[in-house]
Amino acid sequence: MRTTRKLTRLAAMTAAASLLIAQPAPAQPTQQQPGSGAVPPPVDMSLPLVTDTEKPPTDVKYEPKTDCVASLSDGKVVLPNKPWGQQRLQIEEAQKFATGKGQLVAVIDTGVRPHPFFQGRVVKGADYVAEKNDALEDCDGHGTEVAGIIAARSPNLDQVGFTGVAPDARILAIRQSSDVYKGKRAPTPDNPNPGETAAGDLNSLAQAVRHAADNPQVTVINMSVDNCRLSTYTISRPEQDLQRALHYAVQEKNKVVVASAGNQSDICTKPRNGADSNKPEFIITPPWFAEDVLSVAAVNQKGNLAAFSMQGPWVSVAGPGTDIISLDPSGNGLANLTVQKNGSKVPIQGTSFAAPYVAGLAALVRERYPELNARQVMNRIKMTAQHPAAPGGRDNLVGHGMVNPLAALTAMIPGEFGIPADKAEAMPAGMPPVRAKDWTAMTVALIGTGGGVLLLLMTLFIMRAIRRNNPREEAEQS
Repeated sequence: MRTTRKLTRLAAMTAAASLLIAQPAPAQPTQQQPGSGAVPPPVDMSLPLVTDTEKPPTDVKYEPKTDCVASLSDGKVVLPNKPWGQQRLQIEEAQKFATGKGQLVAVIDTGVRPHPFFQGRVVKGADYVAEKNDALEDCDGHGTEVAGIIAARSPNLDQVGFTGVAPDARILAIRQSSDVYKGKRAPTPDNPNPGETAAGDLNSLAQAVRHAADNPQVTVINMSVDNCRLSTYTISRPEQDLQRALHYAVQEKNKVVVASAGNQSDICTKPRNGADSNKPEFIITPPWFAEDVLSVAAVNQKGNLAAFSMQGPWVSVAGPGTDIISLDPSGNGLANLTVQKNGSKVPIQGTSFAAPYVAGLAALVRERYPELNARQVMNRIKMTAQHPAAPGGRDNLVGHGMVNPLAALTAMIPGEFGIPADKAEAMPAGMPPVRAKDWTAMTVALIGTGGGVLLLLMTLFIMRAIRRNNPREEAEQS
């Protein structure tokens, strides 16, 4: 499965972490007209749920082709600054209302290493990568970083600064993909000489979703993994299986499902994803199945959409996705940089790391409002986000906007109390009619004033005439 995540193998890691992981591409969907649109076809409920083998596929054996990520920091690198996303979302203020206690968050990723900051709160789930069945191994480092944003608890917050969004939540580690583990599938008539592919595809992702859904303790599922393809193809059977599994998780098993919106990649080359929102150039799953998925775009410190974040009508909300700080996947400290093969260091970024901010928030909401079902939790997160200035308070860049944890934990949502939404009312566009004025009083006043002035002039004229005709007065003047 091709994903929007890419991993650059590390020669060494100081305060480093892996960034994005590429996964093998699935078999191409059948090409037909008119292809795939902005909205997927309805869930085919006649399809049986994918069988969860809890094991790697039988037609390929994945083996590690390079060493697992290594760290030279060994906990010696201290990052006292709090991540900007943690400050912007006021995570510590939100934790006064909930901390994720009693919540189990399934992280479908590259595995999760039991980092000391988890304090024993990582539970081993299924492993679809390696036969040794150890989802607590994370050779790529990606899953550990994602899980750290969700539920890490720093031993000394005053000195370290970093904290997970839901530090009392537990993590169910499910290893579904890896760029370190690779293998070749069995030859087929259509593909007699298959090339080497990284571990993970749509089938194993659907199985991982069902595995998490069938765990009665899981309340939230996070998937920082995406499959990107051209929209000229129709939906494939593996995509239908994934869609069916997601619907099963939300509708039947009451799980909140969160997924990254996807990054620009060698397939998804245009983040804008088409000039017409109803005709996207690329289809990204799981976000495409927006009815059952809370998909998360990435924003930068300025609050703008990150340049790499894929746009689409399925984007639900946004979260911090640049300049990330999380757990060092091999050491005991924190990581804020990725060390590439040439030794250069780049910041950790991607929608992969925006999603766990929202998954952590979902864990907080589920603790504070245990009576809400999965769809109500997802709606609460969307309705309390910082809406963009767009019709309906939503656009294809950030969805309903940057999440607002404090509002999500304290706001009153009318729909939760059966109060219908306000109806739009057509307001008149023109000015109100001019009111007719009664000029009677003004007319009387003007007539009276005019009469008084006329009377005064007549009086002055008469007095002047009398004085001119009086001989005594003329003699005295001479």
